[in-house]
Amino acid sequence: MFKIINYLNHIKLTTNQLVIYTSSYITFVLNFPFLSKTMAAITALESYNLFFLFSVPIFLLALSIFIQCFLSFRWLTKPLLILMVLLSSVIFYSTMTYGIVFDYGMIQNTVETDTAEALSYFNFSAIIFFLLFGVIPSILIAKVQLTYSSFLGEFFARTKLLSGSISVVFLIALVFYSSYASVGRNNRDLVGYLTPYALIDSTIKYVQKNYLYPPLKFTILDTSPTISHVDSAKSITVLVLGETARSQNFSLNGYEKPTNSRTKDLGVVSFRDVTSCGTATAVSVPCMFSRLNKNNYEKRVAIAQQNAIDLIHLAGAEVYWISNNNGSCKGVCSRVKTEQISTNPKNSLCDGEYCFDEVLVDELRKKLHSVTSNNTFIVLHMIGSHGPTYYRRYPENKRVFSPDCQRSDIQNCTQDELVNTYNNTIAYTDLVLSEVINELETLSNESNTKTSMIYISDHGESLGESGVYLHGLPYAFAPQEQIKVPLIYWGDKIHHEAKLACLNSIKEQPISHDNIFDILLGEMAINSKAYQPINNPFKQCSIDIALAKTAPETMAQGVK
Repeated sequence: MFKIINYLNHIKLTTNQLVIYTSSYITFVLNFPFLSKTMAAITALESYNLFFLFSVPIFLLALSIFIQCFLSFRWLTKPLLILMVLLSSVIFYSTMTYGIVFDYGMIQNTVETDTAEALSYFNFSAIIFFLLFGVIPSILIAKVQLTYSSFLGEFFARTKLLSGSISVVFLIALVFYSSYASVGRNNRDLVGYLTPYALIDSTIKYVQKNYLYPPLKFTILDTSPTISHVDSAKSITVLVLGETARSQNFSLNGYEKPTNSRTKDLGVVSFRDVTSCGTATAVSVPCMFSRLNKNNYEKRVAIAQQNAIDLIHLAGAEVYWISNNNGSCKGVCSRVKTEQISTNPKNSLCDGEYCFDEVLVDELRKKLHSVTSNNTFIVLHMIGSHGPTYYRRYPENKRVFSPDCQRSDIQNCTQDELVNTYNNTIAYTDLVLSEVINELETLSNESNTKTSMIYISDHGESLGESGVYLHGLPYAFAPQEQIKVPLIYWGDKIHHEAKLACLNSIKEQPISHDNIFDILLGEMAINSKAYQPINNPFKQCSIDIALAKTAPETMAQGVK
């Protein structure tokens, strides 16, 4: 090893040569995902020009050299090239292993990820990959000697390299412009795989939007929302906010494995066609509680106006946000009472980094026994099925499906092991939901309190389908596994019998996160000018309690 390092110390290169060699490495090795997907898109055409196909890597190399030339200043050349290689190697690993695309949404999700979650992605495979494709090439760059000429000599040398690279780019664009335009227009996702330039572009945009733009003035949607009192019973609604649960793995929705064995006999209604606002928590959570919808959602606007939680609280309800998710509430709960579950290992459900979601049931029980308000809204934010360490989301004695995947480099597990592990997280979520329901049902029976529970996940998850893992792909080409999410409703039989029958009749109706704002206001009986009844699919099942007790079957049939 020392002999190799000593040999490298004697290698002399000009700056232009180092730029060309490094750009070639980034182009032909670290941009393999981009090149392979582009080649696949071109060869899938009914007819294509072979010279156009071969021009793609040359075009990318020339473009890379052109960009690198602007970063090649005497003392900055090596550090910047090393930084580019290290960044590119991380992107290369993430894309090759999990199918991750570093667009704006992924940058936002990465920045807002907590330390424990980020560390879960580090494993032996990742370290070896990073050493081989990032660290070792960086050492080679660091050890070679750069030879310099005079200022003018360096200037003219760089000018020649710039001119040569831009000439190649221009020539290829001139000859194959229509082909590039056609492939690019029909495969807009390809640009997200450009390494590391897509990451740099997305990072600049994220910094601009979140740190350089002035904060927006806070918008009040309603100054005086109120609560409609249709009966004298106390009312408690619990929203269980799931994490990374995909609809297709819920047996309540037709999945062949018994992942919902606990709740299937508890009278729940599971909606089968529900789509998320985003493919990552950083987008979906603030979006679903916002008055904005998916098409016009922008985080800066969403956090600068009242959300559903604010309006429920302002109307007079007691509101609590209890979180077992280290990723925070993304600003949604910043104006109500919040509680972050401690991961102290003194609690048998915690290990110092994470807690199993049953801790939420313990906290819920405490809140239910201390409620004094006539109207209470409680959010339980789960860690749910967050990967890649799925095996850490359920206790060993709650494992239902085996063999499972007891590692974070999930791509090295068999498909059966990976799916079993993920299904165990769904089965454990189902257990937690059943315990929440039992607590609410007991309270309803003992004190005539009107209780209900809504469960919805923030986004879904890919488990290796088409070589894609985890979540966070740009929504425009994200697979259904990442955007189809579960939505489950339960209400106590004393106050909700007719409503449950009605909801069962519409459970196939399409619903999205865009409806959650109005579903929550409707469930809490909030009168507000921000409420849009037409956007609340549950409204047709919100009937008078007295009528519900006398003619529930008639009402349910009427909806059909």
